[in-house]
Amino acid sequence: MLKSYRVLDLGQFVAAPTCARIMAEIGAEVIKVELLPDGDRGRFSGLKPRGLGAENASASTYYFQHNHTKKSFAIDYKTSRGREILLQLVKCSDVLVENFAPGVMARHGLAYENLKEINPGLVMCSISLAGQSGPLSKEPGFDYIGAAYAGFTAGVGEADRGPAQLPNALGDSFAGITAAMAVGFALLHRENTGEGQYIETSLVDSYFQTQEVNIPKISLSGKKSVPSRSGSLHPDGGPTGNFRAGDGSYISIMVMPYQWPQILKAIGRPDLGNDPRFKLPRDRRANKEALKEIIETWMNEIGSSQSALEALRAERVPCAPVLTLNQAMEHPHLVERGTVQTVSDPLIGDFSIPGMPAKFSALTKGGALKAALLGEHNEYVLSDLLGMEKDQINELYETGILGKDPFISPT
Repeated sequence: MLKSYRVLDLGQFVAAPTCARIMAEIGAEVIKVELLPDGDRGRFSGLKPRGLGAENASASTYYFQHNHTKKSFAIDYKTSRGREILLQLVKCSDVLVENFAPGVMARHGLAYENLKEINPGLVMCSISLAGQSGPLSKEPGFDYIGAAYAGFTAGVGEADRGPAQLPNALGDSFAGITAAMAVGFALLHRENTGEGQYIETSLVDSYFQTQEVNIPKISLSGKKSVPSRSGSLHPDGGPTGNFRAGDGSYISIMVMPYQWPQILKAIGRPDLGNDPRFKLPRDRRANKEALKEIIETWMNEIGSSQSALEALRAERVPCAPVLTLNQAMEHPHLVERGTVQTVSDPLIGDFSIPGMPAKFSALTKGGALKAALLGEHNEYVLSDLLGMEKDQINELYETGILGKDPFISPT
């Protein structure tokens, strides 16, 4: 689908690499430009090779998940010669994605204003903690810092305890997917106008977008409304939340106001329809703990979580078992759809990673996924794309401007 496009990925860890990886999965040629000596720091996260004498190789499960289907070009673009080569590569590329702190690219002479002079059609996307402008733009930080600034962390956890720590970097993935969408729109704009452009998004912006209901409430209340943590129950009552079943497992239930009669029928308590504590949505919101006790009593009486799920599903009440990640990875639905997929790395072995989050009817599935070692495609980039001779490439290796993983077999 994107086979005619070339993307330069100067990203680290998750956000920018996610954007570029999605584009790679739908056909773009993605060249991951990795700054020597270490490359993407994600290479040091996750599980590393064991045995085979490859313990120090640049492969890792973390790097594979976020950077498969890309080529790796390892160069010190902080040097004048390295930067000159990178600019030559920019000239023949369509997209550049990066997630350095604001100002870093400019210090290396790689700001959009510089790059568009040599490639007016370039689409450049920057992802940062809080954006390229504003009071927080110079702050260092990663995903969880963005969540804290966006008012997200404050809403997670039990009401009588401090905010809970998020277990996963949601904002990095949100921002990466947002960036991929934005780049796609910018490329469509370029098809229509011939114009490239600069895009920026941030972790704070992405997290703030998830505030589905509270922002209008707070603003219309004169800021008197203050969202509170509500633990295993959703603040709006529903009943919506995670409920303990009779066998000790948990079931997630989400009931919209129009579905209230359905859950009453499922739990065999139509009498609650006339109970003043639960008559209206605002009543159920105010008495959600009492409603939780009633539902969990019913679950305890019915026995297993499977029996409870069957009774709820029979009345079309939205519900699901709260699966552990281990259970989710083995669920037949996720396996059949490729939501979880098994990959193979020659140095690490077989393991699972998340699959592509969108399915395209026009996309032909490629072969086995592969993640490149550091600098694995240096010769391809310099010789095939930029037309360099072998002696010129060797000189770059000798001067330390170019480098590669020693585990790569000599060509």
